[in-house]
Amino acid sequence: MGTFDRIASMPTILNGQPTIQGSRLAVRRVIEALAAYPNWDDLRREYPELEPEDIRHALEFAARNQDDSV
Repeated sequence: MGTFDRIASMPTILNGQPTIQGSRLAVRRVIEALAAYPNWDDLRREYPELEPEDIRHALEFAARNQDDSV
């Protein structure tokens, strides 16, 4: 996956935190929710606005943006 067309970062939405495009759902919140709802069907019941591709983009975005210096 080369681009994150489902991830947006705008200063006026959640203080510029990366969010799922067209929503106020932060990538960080999606990752936290995945810890609570590892089954994607359960996660999507809790957050019905999420599409499977949104979840995949959030996971890859988080993985690519880890600080490797820790």
